[in-house]
Amino acid sequence: QVQLVESGGGLVQPGGSLRLSCAASGSIFSIGAMAWYRQVPGKQRDLVAGITNSGGTNYADSVKGRFIISRDNAKNTVYLQMNSLKPEDTAVYYCKARILRRTAVSSETYWGQGTQVTVSS
Repeated sequence: QVQLVESGGGLVQPGGSLRLSCAASGSIFSIGAMAWYRQVPGKQRDLVAGITNSGGTNYADSVKGRFIISRDNAKNTVYLQMNSLKPEDTAVYYCKARILRRTAVSSETYWGQGTQVTVSS
């Protein structure tokens, strides 16, 4: 069994920073691409940032220059450093990963449970 557990969400004032973490655990052989998504009530879940297993990154236009995605392959963890936060960044943030389990023949997509980020004064 594989789990993704996010942490680091909370309440922050506009202009502030937060760092989200997402750790994968379980019977993992390898992890491919990892990503952060966010969702507000009544809207679809949107990609925020993604990172390949070799470190290539991509970002939504709305967060370019403010957010940084990174990963620690030794810890099976992906991070999202969020700076200059705006009220419109308020959402539930989810991590996603393509994981090959030790007993599997192909990779599968896993999601975390989500962590709330609220940007408000």
